[in-house]
Amino acid sequence: MRRYLIQMGMRVVFFVAAYFVSGWLRWSFVAFAAVIPYVAVLLVNAGRDRVTYATSAVRPTAPKEITGPPEPAHLVVDPETDPDPDQQEK
Repeated sequence: MRRYLIQMGMRVVFFVAAYFVSGWLRWSFVAFAAVIPYVAVLLVNAGRDRVTYATSAVRPTAPKEITGPPEPAHLVVDPETDPDPDQQEK
């Protein structure tokens, strides 16, 4: 409501300014004063309906679960059964 009142106050200022000036500036003030009510009503009516509606005919599927990286394979080296690679070369 405050925005609407500010715009109507601007309209009054434009009409008063149109009275005191002449030429193309007068007609510009009159044109602005004539257009402001239309714009003000559009802005007031556009801000009223804040409800959103689901318009899709297709229901979204649930997102797939994200899993972590696979567990790394552990290499177990038994020194008694696995010979030392340096000793095999000799």
